[in-house]
Amino acid sequence: MTEQTAEPVDTATASVPEPAAVPGPAEAPGPAVAPGPVPAPALAATPEPASATATLLPPVPQVPPVPAQAPAPTTPRPPRRVLRAVLRWTAAVLVLGGLGAGTAVGITSMERTDVPGLGTRDDGRWDYPELSLPALPADAPRPFSDSNAAEVHHADLRRLLLPAPAGATVDKKLDGGWVDIARYAAEYGKDERAAMTQRLEDSALRHIAARGWTMPDGTSSRIYLLRFNSVAYSTAFRDELLEDASRPLPLAGTTASSPDEDWSVVDGPEFTAAQSFTEVVPHGAEQVRHAYVLAGDTVALVVQARKGAGGTEAVPFHQTVVLQNQLLG
Repeated sequence: MTEQTAEPVDTATASVPEPAAVPGPAEAPGPAVAPGPVPAPALAATPEPASATATLLPPVPQVPPVPAQAPAPTTPRPPRRVLRAVLRWTAAVLVLGGLGAGTAVGITSMERTDVPGLGTRDDGRWDYPELSLPALPADAPRPFSDSNAAEVHHADLRRLLLPAPAGATVDKKLDGGWVDIARYAAEYGKDERAAMTQRLEDSALRHIAARGWTMPDGTSSRIYLLRFNSVAYSTAFRDELLEDASRPLPLAGTTASSPDEDWSVVDGPEFTAAQSFTEVVPHGAEQVRHAYVLAGDTVALVVQARKGAGGTEAVPFHQTVVLQNQLLG
């Protein structure tokens, strides 16, 4: 057989096709060039020199980058004068808002009666000072405690009198001290005073304390506290005064009194009892209200009177009776 030899192939010129013309940025690419003859297997694995490869690759066209988002249309900037006005109004709103918040905090921390225009409507009650029970002697119990079965008031009776409210003019003859039987009997009609005096002299009365005052509207108030030796004597005296509860013993300057229909206090001290009466209509130059309170060994008489067609007001009278009752209970 005849040995065949392969002719060497110039890979640099014959086996590599000529590169296609690279189109410019504005030109369309031309038709693809058909590949040339395939080189021999032994020569296909031969790596191309770096310089030859670099010369054969077409240059990458420079394409401008595509923006991620189209720019928004620009609007003309407002004049500086408008900007300054906006800033001024914004600052004013912030300042006023801060002041309003501070005012709101201040109002919510105030008492309702301290806020102008929001004070509680006056319902006729008087402005009494803050009340407190007087001190007791050493080891002395309260009148209605478990260790005081006799229900005796060991405190100074004068300290148990209700103080005068604000704006009152204190009666110099009834300034919170001791008074005699004659002064107390003078609260009743002339036909009743002798019998009242004899009744108190025959009873085991220890002493009487009294206080009186007059308010700017002309309402006069008087309170008497009568302490007896025991609950039996105080109860008997109260029962004699209210022998006919529908028509109690008339006071000075009155014709007749009847039970007070507006009296509905049920939340007083547990062991005390209070009855309220008002002068029937038509009354004289002034209308008189009075009440009795029984509290252990002590009986209280509360009297209020005022001249005029309107007479005495029920609200301050009831308030006075309730507070005096609490001091005794």
